[in-house]
Amino acid sequence: MVKIRLQRVGKKKAPFYHVVVADSRSPRDGKIIEQIGTYDPMTDPATISLDNEKVEKWIKNGAKPTDTVKSLIEKAAK
Repeated sequence: MVKIRLQRVGKKKAPFYHVVVADSRSPRDGKIIEQIGTYDPMTDPATISLDNEKVEKWIKNGAKPTDTVKSLIEKAAK
């Protein structure tokens, strides 16, 4: 099963995330299929950058976003 989820890439106590498409069996920071955006919670307000076309394409193809990514997609759409 393919999921759209966050991959942490920031330093300790300074999180930064890539929004990625990955197999649900791979580890959080493991092999990915495609990177479709970024999320920086350290800025005020948090910075969300998504490629909406790729997000829609992957959801159409059956990828399930995690709860956190689902909320980020909704916030980015506003």
